[in-house]
Amino acid sequence: MRGGGVAGRGAPHRSAGTARGRRVNRPGWGAGLRMLAGVGILAALVQHLGSAAFLEGVRRIDPGTLLAALGIGLLTTVFSAWRWCLVARGLGLRLPLGPAVADYYRALFLNAALPGGVLGDVHRAVRHGRSAGDLGRGVRAVILERTAGQLVLLVAGAAVLVLRPSPVLAPVAHLLASPAVALSAAAAVPVALAAGWWLRRHRGASRGERALRTVLSEARRGLLGRDVWPGVALSSVVVLAGYLAMFVLAARVAGATAPTAELVPLVVLALLAMALPLNIGGWGPREGVAAWAFGAAGLGAAQGLTSAVVYGVLAFAASLPGAAVLLVRRLAQPGVADRPQVQLEKRVLAEQGAPQRRA
Repeated sequence: MRGGGVAGRGAPHRSAGTARGRRVNRPGWGAGLRMLAGVGILAALVQHLGSAAFLEGVRRIDPGTLLAALGIGLLTTVFSAWRWCLVARGLGLRLPLGPAVADYYRALFLNAALPGGVLGDVHRAVRHGRSAGDLGRGVRAVILERTAGQLVLLVAGAAVLVLRPSPVLAPVAHLLASPAVALSAAAAVPVALAAGWWLRRHRGASRGERALRTVLSEARRGLLGRDVWPGVALSSVVVLAGYLAMFVLAARVAGATAPTAELVPLVVLALLAMALPLNIGGWGPREGVAAWAFGAAGLGAAQGLTSAVVYGVLAFAASLPGAAVLLVRRLAQPGVADRPQVQLEKRVLAEQGAPQRRA
């Protein structure tokens, strides 16, 4: 009976497989275009500012700076892993802090070493989801954890840019007040109203609506739960402070002598640019925005580019403990045993549409 049932559904099964293959190809093209955009930004910077800004940044890094980067990286990784534990537990998944720190280090290294900047997060999501017995919830826990970090960065960035006078504030405000942005915001209002009306008309009948309700319910439990949100907020603030400290350190190494209070708004803009899905392991928009912001502040575009390059190198150095985690686990688990995991990671990456890198 079971065999006949499978045979009878053979054709539809092949169609589903073909459709799945098409879904995998589309994100691949998208990821390629995003990486190409990152290459284009870096090429434009080299053309306008020369390669000396890149090389000078690397030459200025000394062992003491690398040790400081490793210390800051340890702080941000432990608190990021703690945030992940809180979100996962809010969703009902078990995640001890020790393994979470190891998985987070490995994810940071893979994000920095591989194109796309998200493969490490996909890997830790799949690994945790499989070990917890709920792949979908494991993936959503990682997405919510990264979303929490981005939200804190956006809120803190907006506060810094508004409260701290800076030469870059005027161009940013001018951009936000431009007709294109105003028209986009005006167009989003009727679209949101129409979407709300449609959801109310099709309450309970739409699979998309049910999925949206599931996501909102899990977001409330994973981020806004009474036992969750204080720790998520605290860890996100500490992580953001670590990123700011790392970038200010990079600016000092690059030769910036401006007061820290003057550098912070510029650094915030560069960190916000890292959320754009147009990078190669984090490289691209960060360097472009840093060059523009430092130039607008009168500190020199070349110095901004050098600062961003130093930050990129320090961030990669801070992720190197993840290479040790990866090596130890590879030696403990033969590569053949990882093949099903690799296939799952590819499927999750395709279904998520290669989400952007995070702060």
